[in-house]
Amino acid sequence: MAPLARLRWIGLIFISMAISIVIIDGTIVNTITPKVIEALKLSSNEVQWVQESYILVFAALLLVWGSIADAIGRKRLLVIGILLFVAASVWAGYSNDASQMILARTVQGLGGSMVLPTTLSLVNANFQGKERGIAFAVWGSTIGGMVALGPVLGGWLATSFGDEGWRLAFSINLPIGILIVAGLLLFVNESKVQQRSGAPDFLGALLSAALFLTLVFGLIEGRNYGWWSVNKEFTLGSWSWGNPGFSVIPVVLALSVAFGVLFVLWEKAREKAHKPVLLDLQLFSITSFRNGSIAALIISMGEFGILFAIPLWLQNVIGLSPIDSGLVLLWLAGGAFLASGVGGALSGKLAPALAVRIGVGLELLGVIGVALFANDQTGWGPIAPCLFIYGLGIGLATAQLTGVIMVDVPMNQIGQASGSQSTVRQIGSALGIAVLGTVLFTQVQSALISKLAAVGFSGVGAEEFTDKVVQSAGGVIPVFENTPQIPVEYVQAAKDAFTEGAKWAAISAALFLALGFLATFRLSKHHHGEKAKN
Repeated sequence: MAPLARLRWIGLIFISMAISIVIIDGTIVNTITPKVIEALKLSSNEVQWVQESYILVFAALLLVWGSIADAIGRKRLLVIGILLFVAASVWAGYSNDASQMILARTVQGLGGSMVLPTTLSLVNANFQGKERGIAFAVWGSTIGGMVALGPVLGGWLATSFGDEGWRLAFSINLPIGILIVAGLLLFVNESKVQQRSGAPDFLGALLSAALFLTLVFGLIEGRNYGWWSVNKEFTLGSWSWGNPGFSVIPVVLALSVAFGVLFVLWEKAREKAHKPVLLDLQLFSITSFRNGSIAALIISMGEFGILFAIPLWLQNVIGLSPIDSGLVLLWLAGGAFLASGVGGALSGKLAPALAVRIGVGLELLGVIGVALFANDQTGWGPIAPCLFIYGLGIGLATAQLTGVIMVDVPMNQIGQASGSQSTVRQIGSALGIAVLGTVLFTQVQSALISKLAAVGFSGVGAEEFTDKVVQSAGGVIPVFENTPQIPVEYVQAAKDAFTEGAKWAAISAALFLALGFLATFRLSKHHHGEKAKN
């Protein structure tokens, strides 16, 4: 029996919890990373892959699930996604080495990629007019708040339960997942859309996955294998790239462009033949959808990328415990939740495009503050208010931007539009972590070599010292600090270099957010609930 209309709002809580569990897991790993590095002996590349394997699969498959959800039922796919995600979380919690952890995170990404577009489609299908604006505010602010609450929960578990506490940070998804599934089955209506007849767009799915996999791989591994000349030989099983005079990375990035061109041509051809398509490129002829998607891509690069660097800096340079670094990020959560209350109250009164602009402006101010005030002498104090301002911005921008992107989309294209705008954001997040992670570690490496030379330490020894700092993502700095044989100037050089890296990551995030801010001036001016022009 279908749930009563008033129970939709209870259903919205469980839909928001479903997206929360996925978002928390994307951020919880940030705080427990030092503990995971220690337990599984991860290199800095493996650390990035623990993050990226999740986001990579997530971004690569969102488009695919958006279309499938429309056909088989959005609630059904959401339940399958949560169950898969929870099973992979338990697996991650029992991992004993890097490859197990990366595989488990990959399967988590698979489950998570089913969850995000289906939650958005269900909100769209169950709420109209002004109600939809309020529902988006709840859905979006949940994302903003959970980005910050994940590290607090992870930090508490990693600190309170000894060396194995990080495993609980994954296993805790089991009881939460069971509660979410029960709530979805009881309180959420099923929602489907009539599909065109014909076989699903399998080739489109393959091309889109190949496009995103090659793009993000190239960006993550560029510093490792060399952006042009060969730094390190690329091997895949028994096959080796060798050294033909240039690195594998430009080839991978060129392949990504080629897959992108093929994908566009293929989708256009299928659209012309009235066959089912993975992404209806005609959606991008809707001005609000196109401009909103461009803004969302750029903003996501700045938003999530910086959250990779801050917890590492707080723990490895400032010396905070995982729970304390999570509590510092609670300032961000406070800002996001405050903004969601304000956003809900202003729904229908403040033009969504203006709310987005104000939100991105606040995010930009917050990140510039982090770049200016990050200092290992003054500690976390000066950056906490900056994180609060940043959180205010996320809370305002995230909820309203989704509404702005979707406002003119016809009802029969909602599923595809949800999938594609979610894809755009996840691509932004993946690119942000890849680019800002590269900026962080490249800057740490070059700064540390020069700072060690300034205190009279150079040659092979200095390079090995620098490699240890970079390969551990800064995790060895506290270890060096407690090793009497290592001169205090070397440790201070490492702290200063990592701080410089974090500052440059923040400056890079600020550049993306500044571009995103400029992009918001091309957004639709009208309110939710006004008659959409299709």
